[in-house]
Amino acid sequence: MARRSVLFSPGDRPELMRKAPTTGADAVVFDLEDAVAPGRKAEARDAVRDVLSALDADCEVCVRVQPPGSGAGDDLGAVLADPAARASLDALVLPKASDGDDVEELADLAAERDADLPVLALVETAAGVLHAEAIATAAPTDALIFGAEDLAADIGATRTEEGTEVLHAREHVVLAAAAAGVDAIDTLHTDFEDEAGLRDDTEFALELGYDGKLAVHPSQVGPINETFTPDPERVEWAERVLAAREEADAESRGVFAVDGEMVDAPLVAQAERVLERVRAAAGDEE
Repeated sequence: MARRSVLFSPGDRPELMRKAPTTGADAVVFDLEDAVAPGRKAEARDAVRDVLSALDADCEVCVRVQPPGSGAGDDLGAVLADPAARASLDALVLPKASDGDDVEELADLAAERDADLPVLALVETAAGVLHAEAIATAAPTDALIFGAEDLAADIGATRTEEGTEVLHAREHVVLAAAAAGVDAIDTLHTDFEDEAGLRDDTEFALELGYDGKLAVHPSQVGPINETFTPDPERVEWAERVLAAREEADAESRGVFAVDGEMVDAPLVAQAERVLERVRAAAGDEE
């Protein structure tokens, strides 16, 4: 399953939630946390449940609930009360995960309501970054999502265009996800009218090792998907590397040359990753 683009929709806007799966996003998240004002939580829960119960989506469908102890039980109780809604839900998004116990607690709350759901954990606090490994290795965790805006607020950092104030944390989340074998989803680009900036930021996320990126507007989905889908030249290079690897294996050679470049295990791993991205993207388009 590809998670190149992960599009958030406010839980109190049913018209946007119904539209989200048609945007081409690999995953959509109906948001019951920050996107909904405190006085509209009950209304939003009902809206999310109603949309899910009638949904026929080709993408991954998630709900971001409030943290355990701060409304998650109420969110899950309302959303999972309808069997049709429960059947349409693929995963939960956990905000402000501070350690692995938070992930386990949310999964347990869902299990109490007859739902066995993976968790996409948002790492967006100082505690979350420091415990990213434990969050990533918790059994229900299927992805880490880096949240730069909340992190900056938590530590009192000033957000800059360059993003140097959150770069260490951004890299740390990728490392934790990679070590645990789960997806790493990059933070959002807040200006949805700035396509050039979005493309630059997404390209940098790809270079860091991220598997996908958050989107807050349908217009961001296309550029994000394009960036995380390898271009034909890169695919051809990967195919040449793996073909040459097969020949080298047959001759018991550990290193070999492709296009005048010596290739060893790290470059083979890069080539395999390129083709994995291609297969995942193609699977989503079928």
